[in-house]
Amino acid sequence: MRVITGSARGRALETLKGDDIVRPTTDKVKEAIFSSIQFDIEGRDFIDVFAGSGQMGIEALSRGAKSAVFIDSSKKAIAVIERNLKVTNLQHLATVVCADSVAYLKNTTREFDVAFLDPPYNKGILQEIMPIIAQRMKKTGVIICESALNDKILQKYYKFTLDRERTYGKIRVSTYRHEDFVSADM
Repeated sequence: MRVITGSARGRALETLKGDDIVRPTTDKVKEAIFSSIQFDIEGRDFIDVFAGSGQMGIEALSRGAKSAVFIDSSKKAIAVIERNLKVTNLQHLATVVCADSVAYLKNTTREFDVAFLDPPYNKGILQEIMPIIAQRMKKTGVIICESALNDKILQKYYKFTLDRERTYGKIRVSTYRHEDFVSADM
């Protein structure tokens, strides 16, 4: 697993071992996600929820995001994120939080421009967290969710509406934007 482009381009990233611990986003899916939001990254505040290795937030920082918050409840994942930030020399732009994602989002007052959520599949976590993250987003923000095809998701959470949906094998990537900024060609 490597950083695709930007200031940390080509740097190898560490990941946790074992599929039951973490399921890294594939390079193909990561490239597709960042291609679709390439103009939403630079100078923006990014949040990587269920961060795992931190690869998505690190990619955002490498591409010019102003800051990134990494949230994961696993101490092992947090250690990997911190090592990956150090190897990419991006730690000065990052906040790493070891906490339950739902609890963190309920208690923070920060607002974000871009959110990436990749919760454990088929556990109902996406349904629980989407209304909360939608209330922590700036009006011009974008929420990207990676989920299993059979995970239930709604068309709208708070004021964020499904704008685009793509499938990659057994993975679905859903992009939500504020209702005032949703494209008409979904």
